[in-house]
Amino acid sequence: MLEIIDQGNSKGGAKGRIWTIDPIDGTKGFLRGGQYAVCLGLMVDGDVKVGVLGCPNLPVDDAAPLTADIGTNATDEGRGVIFSAVQGQGATSRPLGTAGLAEGKSIAMKPITEMSNASFCESVEAGHSDQGVAGQIAQKLGITKPSVRMDSQAKYGSIARGAGDIYLRLPTSKSYQEKIWDHAAGDLIVREAGGQVTDVSGNRLDFSVGRTLAENKGVIAAPAAVHDQVIKVVQEVLGQQ
Repeated sequence: MLEIIDQGNSKGGAKGRIWTIDPIDGTKGFLRGGQYAVCLGLMVDGDVKVGVLGCPNLPVDDAAPLTADIGTNATDEGRGVIFSAVQGQGATSRPLGTAGLAEGKSIAMKPITEMSNASFCESVEAGHSDQGVAGQIAQKLGITKPSVRMDSQAKYGSIARGAGDIYLRLPTSKSYQEKIWDHAAGDLIVREAGGQVTDVSGNRLDFSVGRTLAENKGVIAAPAAVHDQVIKVVQEVLGQQ
């Protein structure tokens, strides 16, 4: 097994067929009985072609709204979902069970008609995202609901199926670089569900430069119709820091 694991030494890049996997994304969430995900992505020449997220502690019901306690203890029954997407073929969710692979159904991001009713997700750990700045952005957007804090790429899956609306991951330092395995699957699933995923400058996430998103800072995921509005406010607030 150790020899097989050692084969996972690709440096990534813009050429070739590369699988990226995070076997437990959100380790602290896993330990506290909250949210975590098993994440798999296929990149061909630096472009994400397939994304899969296994989220054992998310509600099976795609319509179940996010709650404030979803990041702490979500181990009761009625939970477990797999999200998947293939480039150009949309995104799906399916229950995670023990009796084989269940039939999937198409998912889509929820249209935001009133920004005041929107909800946004962010990381539980303050070291992963600037929560203070996120609060200022939410206020400036007119969002009145408190943020939902949860670990892992379960955030991507949650907004992709319309349980949440916006995902903010704001840089906490100038030197930090996001890892490709923390975003590849979720990036594709959200985009195939009708969303946009960029960095704080409005640039698409670039998975072609290696094992990190070295050319990007922060992550903003939102429905396509309001993404520009969110980016504009993010840039205004960050420019005031």
